[in-house]
Amino acid sequence: MVEVAGIGPGPYAAMMLADLGADVLRIDRPGGSSSASTDPTLRNRKIIRLDLKRHEALEILLRAIERADVLLEGFRPGVAERLGFGPELCLQRNPRLVFGRITGWGQIGPLARMAGHDINYIALSGLLHQVGQRGGKPVPPMNVVGDYGGGGLLLAFGVLAALFERQHSGLGQVVDAAMIDGAVSFLAATFALREAGCWRDAPGENFLTGAAHYYDTYETRDGRWVAIGSIEPQFHALMLERLGLDPAEFLAAQGFDAEHYDRLVDELWPAMKKRVAAAVAGFTRDELDELFEGTDACVTSVLDLDEAAAHPHNRSRETFVEVNGMTQNAPAPRFSRSVPRAPRPSAVDNEHTDAVLADLGYATSAIDKLRRDGVLHD
Repeated sequence: MVEVAGIGPGPYAAMMLADLGADVLRIDRPGGSSSASTDPTLRNRKIIRLDLKRHEALEILLRAIERADVLLEGFRPGVAERLGFGPELCLQRNPRLVFGRITGWGQIGPLARMAGHDINYIALSGLLHQVGQRGGKPVPPMNVVGDYGGGGLLLAFGVLAALFERQHSGLGQVVDAAMIDGAVSFLAATFALREAGCWRDAPGENFLTGAAHYYDTYETRDGRWVAIGSIEPQFHALMLERLGLDPAEFLAAQGFDAEHYDRLVDELWPAMKKRVAAAVAGFTRDELDELFEGTDACVTSVLDLDEAAAHPHNRSRETFVEVNGMTQNAPAPRFSRSVPRAPRPSAVDNEHTDAVLADLGYATSAIDKLRRDGVLHD
């Protein structure tokens, strides 16, 4: 697989595929990837640095593409074509190539060539409007919804689907992954709830966005936080009982339904949240951990990154790993037979350059000339 260097979702998609065994060659810019040894999204790669504005560098890229199953690029629409490796040319040279493209707005549409970031894509998707405190402004949920979930994962999923289809057709194709499309796809269940009359199109006014007493975060006596997600009746009752509250007094505010949704949001849930908040505030976070350990009440501590890495469950699953002494995410998902190799940092110098070019048919003298001419940047 060939990855033309980009930022954000493209490298993340390449990381996901490399973690699971893809042999990834990253074509970086001169001076690029200075953080390759400490950036998990750049791990498990071979890296060579080329100035793709040079004809000789473009020819190296095209040779690599001829042998590749997949190409990933994250330029704005039309840039790859202007540089000389658009999908039409690449598929002519390698008809089995899966050409994966990741952008914010997609390859077509009025905004296709406009700049943007995660917050802009999820804003126009309708998703950002749902996130935040009631009566407050929409709050960006980091850059994981557009960049990584709606972007990188969508691209990796599309590439794998195209590879699967290629087994039947024998042909490659272009995968147009747009972050705005991915963000909209995350709203599938929201559309169903809205149609059923159980969703308000506003920040913090829905049971999954903090309006309900049984789905929110609460501060403990020692100034820390716990997350409560006790949606189902049996979990809801258990949560209340453990906190010293009478489930019978909360029956009218349990669950959600279209007939009573306005009353739940405007009257019942706010009052119930105050009672749950007061009960939680009577405990430290560690006391609540002990109180709810081993139960189905759906109450967990809100952990920082160091605490999460040290948590017994995460340690038992090796959800976090160390690479060169740095804590980072382990490969996911898990497989019963195909166990991914341990992550390794990418090369940050010319460790792989000569071997990669030799494999592409370049003689040592030709490689030396490319280096002297400034085509290669080690």
